[in-house]
Amino acid sequence: MKWARQSVLSAHTFPPWARVPVRINLWAALTPTIPSTKVFYSCSSSLVAIGVHGGGALILQMMTTMATREGGIATISTASIAKSLLLLFLWLAISVTSATSQSSGIDEGDDGGGAVFTVSSKFAGMDRSLSAMKAHDSLRHLQMLAGVDLPLGGTGRPDAVGLYYARIGIGTPSRDYYVQVDTGSDIMWVNCIQCTECPKKGYHGLELTLYDPKDSLTGELVSCDQQFCVEISGGPVSDCSANVSCLYTELYGDGSFSLGYFVKDIVQYDRVSGDLQTKSANGSVIFGCGARQSGDLDSSDEALDGILGFGKSNSSMLSQLASTGRVRKMFAHCLDGVNGGGIFAIGHVVEPKVNTTPLVQNTPHYNVNMTAVEVGREFLNLTGDVFEIGNKKGTIIDSGTTLAYLPQVIYEPLVKSILSWQSDLKLRTLHDQYLCFQYSQSVDDGFPPVTFHFESSLSLTVYPREYLFPFEGLWCFGWQNSGMQSRDTMNITLLGDLVLSNKLVLYDLEKQVIGWTEYNCSSSIQLKDEVTGSVHLVGAHYLSPSWRLSSQWSIIFLLTTALLHDLVY
Repeated sequence: MKWARQSVLSAHTFPPWARVPVRINLWAALTPTIPSTKVFYSCSSSLVAIGVHGGGALILQMMTTMATREGGIATISTASIAKSLLLLFLWLAISVTSATSQSSGIDEGDDGGGAVFTVSSKFAGMDRSLSAMKAHDSLRHLQMLAGVDLPLGGTGRPDAVGLYYARIGIGTPSRDYYVQVDTGSDIMWVNCIQCTECPKKGYHGLELTLYDPKDSLTGELVSCDQQFCVEISGGPVSDCSANVSCLYTELYGDGSFSLGYFVKDIVQYDRVSGDLQTKSANGSVIFGCGARQSGDLDSSDEALDGILGFGKSNSSMLSQLASTGRVRKMFAHCLDGVNGGGIFAIGHVVEPKVNTTPLVQNTPHYNVNMTAVEVGREFLNLTGDVFEIGNKKGTIIDSGTTLAYLPQVIYEPLVKSILSWQSDLKLRTLHDQYLCFQYSQSVDDGFPPVTFHFESSLSLTVYPREYLFPFEGLWCFGWQNSGMQSRDTMNITLLGDLVLSNKLVLYDLEKQVIGWTEYNCSSSIQLKDEVTGSVHLVGAHYLSPSWRLSSQWSIIFLLTTALLHDLVY
């Protein structure tokens, strides 16, 4: 959930903070050419070369340059054909390998197995910055973006401005994209070929990829009269006619936006096939094709290829895959705040056991009912109504927000109670909003744990080493006073990575519950295969942004070597 960018709602009746497309008449400007099959024919009827991607076209060009003219008719020698086919095979092998680099096979139709994704922290390794953390969260709280193995990487530490991203494969042949994993939003979208102003590089110099439906044999447009478009738009789309694309526009409180059209294509993911083993699987998913971005969505320092929403609505990738029986409508994550990376899996987690609490109904996000706050062994003197202020029902659980935000009526007595354990501290306020102090001893020994209590006797304990973190020689509170936020987010209760790191968090949309337990996120969990009934281990991962760079250079090296060989011999 990206606090920084909340959608501005259209005239339809939608719950506050819900991400919904705003219908505008930009059909002609954004409707792309319908993807067509890419078939390249040689001028000799005895040989037909088919290219399915840019690399295929490159191989065809190479084949053409090796042809000789005899009597005005283009012919290709047997040796040239062999070399060309070898290069074409090499390119195809690389394409397949890039989609299944961590898989032991391909499985397009199996249902019921767990699935996993590799995820990393977008800001892992960056300089500590309280202002950067707050800027990230304040934007995120406005946006509310909201088995399969989704391997994780990076860190969730507050002083590293945690933000998690994953690598997924899209299209035929599959290409890799880095997308932000967001439990606060629903739709998935990636930047598309029409986005002329999208950055070529993202954070840490990561090479970004623009998706082109015409480059995929399985890519197709979603028209405005299809049921998906009608549902996500809240009703029939005005000015809709045959073969007109279904558009989306995401407008945000800070003026940034994502604008584009919906497409349908194959998405590759890793299906759990054994202990610490996966096989490549895929499913057709409708997602957004971003034609234009603004704000930090197109910032070269923070940009990724797109966003992967894991929200509650039927438009999410999770819901779409679940509707076809490929996955269960449940997932879990364990964000490693110590070593970085962690676990992100879709499916039925059987170990560790997790106690749960009901989700608040009729809310767009993962909201739960908080009942009490305990500092050390003493409960704060709070009335029940402080946990529901205005139309803000329940506490939002969001893995994408870095800090923890509490209403003023909770924040002030909480901080006062914590500070009572060290009454001689000299407090300092940094950047007019961060409460800090100097302390030379162990914070775990000198300060109390804080425990939040929820409905159904579920509790969540946050230790001093988690809600306090070092900054410029001081210790600063990760708690933030949401009573000081803007009107839309004033007095919100939201728990982010500050309290969710180093815990396995389970989201069960089938039973409408959420739960967690303290856990070693660098270890493994057990996921049940619903088809065979077997239970498999799913381990922790760390996704390095250097993967794409190294694989691309490997491809260039191999093709260059082959070309040089052809020129010499």
